[in-house]
Amino acid sequence: MPNRAAIFIDANYLRNVLREEFDGARVDFGRFTTRLMGDRRPLRSYFYDAPAFQSNPPTEAERTRYASQRRFFAALNSLPRFAVRLGRLERRGPDQEGNFAFEQKRVDILLGVDLALLAAKQAIEEAIVVAGDSDFIPAISAAKREGVLVRLIHGSNYHLDLWKEADERTPISRDIVEASKWPEDRPPVELP
Repeated sequence: MPNRAAIFIDANYLRNVLREEFDGARVDFGRFTTRLMGDRRPLRSYFYDAPAFQSNPPTEAERTRYASQRRFFAALNSLPRFAVRLGRLERRGPDQEGNFAFEQKRVDILLGVDLALLAAKQAIEEAIVVAGDSDFIPAISAAKREGVLVRLIHGSNYHLDLWKEADERTPISRDIVEASKWPEDRPPVELP
């Protein structure tokens, strides 16, 4: 019988990979996760992100971006066996030039907690992690100690220690992206 598996997607990482390595390709996340899952028995696919920042009161552009992102998250949550987990986006600054920076908070820890809990509860036998950040190493190590096989799906930019900690590694290829592309004849629902 195929292994029970879950997919854990660091949205910001995947967004950067698609933008920088695949000309901003839009993917259908149902197709993308089906491709990654292969013949394994799916538990669920988890998508980790942070909602767009809004000032108090929000600007019109912020309201529009936030509403678009909410529609995207709702579309993902409507996919079978799919769950969106949201952290926060915090504004930092301004710097000496008056510019603000934005930083995701709680996103990595949400992924790590879900991975470790599912492993400890023996709900999964395989974890498919789409990420590149070394912050996930403790959760991956914990999952491996529980007997979970960890597969890392990555772009060309990833932390070497994360790559070494994974049991198996698969680069995000043009084939994976092409097989997962959003169909041209459907209205766009894309990674904001």
